[in-house]
Amino acid sequence: MTKHIPSTRAKRVTAAFAALGAVTLGLTACGPAVGGGTDAAAAATDWSAVEPAQSISFWTNHPGGSQAVEKQIVDAFTAETGIQVEIVTAGANYEEVSQKFQTAQTSGDAGDLVVLSDATWFTNYVNDSLLPVDEVFEANGADTSTYNTTLFDDYLYEGSHYGVPYARSTTIYYYNKDQYAEAGIADAPTTWDEVKANSEKLIDSGVTDIAFSFPSAEDYPAWMMNNLVWGYGGGWSDEWDPSLVTSDGTVEAVQFAQDAVKDGWANVSSGSPADDFAAGATSQFIGSTGSLGGVTETATFDVGVAFLPGGPAEQELVVPTGGAGVSISAQSTPEEQKAAAMLADYLTNAQNTVDFSAATGYMPVRSDADASALYAENPNFEVAVQQLETRTRTQDFMRVFLPGGDLALATSLQEILTTDVDVKTALTDLETELQGLYDTNLKSALEG
Repeated sequence: MTKHIPSTRAKRVTAAFAALGAVTLGLTACGPAVGGGTDAAAAATDWSAVEPAQSISFWTNHPGGSQAVEKQIVDAFTAETGIQVEIVTAGANYEEVSQKFQTAQTSGDAGDLVVLSDATWFTNYVNDSLLPVDEVFEANGADTSTYNTTLFDDYLYEGSHYGVPYARSTTIYYYNKDQYAEAGIADAPTTWDEVKANSEKLIDSGVTDIAFSFPSAEDYPAWMMNNLVWGYGGGWSDEWDPSLVTSDGTVEAVQFAQDAVKDGWANVSSGSPADDFAAGATSQFIGSTGSLGGVTETATFDVGVAFLPGGPAEQELVVPTGGAGVSISAQSTPEEQKAAAMLADYLTNAQNTVDFSAATGYMPVRSDADASALYAENPNFEVAVQQLETRTRTQDFMRVFLPGGDLALATSLQEILTTDVDVKTALTDLETELQGLYDTNLKSALEG
């Protein structure tokens, strides 16, 4: 659910986001998208009278090491349409691309098609930088009905979409199947109580010293632990209300995590839980589906994956979406926008989304994509797609939309998991910090 922010308020929020840009850099990736943009401009364009431009630019950070496959797909697009595409490495990560795109709104040289993560979308929405894509896609004869509904509707706002899914992922449960077999554990856990039981059995049987790893502050703990707090009926916010952070469900969930570390069946990774897992240093972790290819290739054991566990309050809708999409610049000419829409559709068509997935580990974004070859090569990939189709929900506003919100969450969770601080007290301080960030940087723009 999203709130409308009239475009007349955009300038008042731009400075707030700019002031916090350095703070949020590096801790804002992977979350749901929300829309915004120039509906009036889009409605005024008669797309049937517009001829696509013969040259456009595509701004990207090459998510998942996709530089080669992106060039391959873009070259094929040019061969088919005659439209020249300048591929611009606009940053090393999603945050850098978004910051460059924002800066370019004043310089007038923004990319025509741009990769934006779900957590960098909101700034560009507030700045009126994005074009609604539905009408131009329709004018191009593009069929958006074949996008995975969950992923496509992450970009839905008041009846219009402001991007299409591209490099998309969710979190998923990873476990060491060899260690499970050695410990006599038959199945992956379906609840957090079973996570605890399996972990204690792994420890007690002498199979491992560390049964489960939570992420460090640098590895997006608020994203990785969304599943846990949702399972207990909590969350990081109810839209812009951060009081859910101190609700009984959130406190109980985070207390469960702190107790897991104290009791010795879990730890907080000093680096990446995915790397620890692939090296055999931990038996289980929650990580991005985008890590599936790399973990499978690196590990010397049988890698198992499963749906994320449910909790006592919620069993199924406990999987956060993540990753990035591609959006069209509102600043580009109608001719460039039409060509950019053609490229967006082509980048993500049924065949290319499979090729992109094979090269990167991200999930196919089209429902008509034939991913059977991927499943044959790595059956775990099918589990990830099945989970996507049945268990996902969009994330909480205070993590993905609030500048500095994810950093505040990560810092608080790191303290809770690595010290004996009182959980309720720490979360109360976090609620106050989130409210302060909102009041200082967004309240007047969203409510004024």
